[in-house]
Amino acid sequence: MAFTDITLEQKQRALHELRDIKTQFADRHWFPGTSGNLSVRVGEYTPEDFHFAITASGKDKTVNTPEDFLFVDAAGKPSERTGLKPSAETLIHCEIYRLTGCGAIFHVHTVFNNIVSELFHERGSIPVKGVELIKAFNIWTEDAEIDIPIVPNFAHIPSIVPHVTEKLNPQIPGIILRNHGIYAWGANAFEAKRHLEAFEFLFEYVYRWELLKR
Repeated sequence: MAFTDITLEQKQRALHELRDIKTQFADRHWFPGTSGNLSVRVGEYTPEDFHFAITASGKDKTVNTPEDFLFVDAAGKPSERTGLKPSAETLIHCEIYRLTGCGAIFHVHTVFNNIVSELFHERGSIPVKGVELIKAFNIWTEDAEIDIPIVPNFAHIPSIVPHVTEKLNPQIPGIILRNHGIYAWGANAFEAKRHLEAFEFLFEYVYRWELLKR
């Protein structure tokens, strides 16, 4: 759909959700050194044609300003004239939206998600078994076991995208870049936030459990 077909109300709702989520995550110190990025999709969706609001590059996410977000299209290009630059990792958001049709994607860097991605990078995924928070992903099997995909991290962002395409598991609403951070998504901002919080709990659990086993 054309960006001009998206209503002002839809745009404002997306920006309000992003501002609220950004404030909550900043209070948890999940954006060290201006890192991380957040996005919320707006309007109708097809895998080839969609738009989303995303955090602007290089902004201090602990403060709110009128220039914290911009709208981009399915190719990661600004949907309207702006002096803002989208996050360097916008292409990863584009690919996740294309593959999943989700409504929001949240990406943060934390100590625990970095450490466990390094611990299990040779395996290619982070195993978690029998932890209650797995239910946050609508997986209700008793003593459930999941594998959270790990993809390699490169300075050249387009080189990451094919690995995301290859490793993304529709049953697991998250993928982690090695020594970088987690991307979690959901049908809307509420669900993406729930998934991200669950992932971060599980990463800390896995790290501490690995220590106990040694």
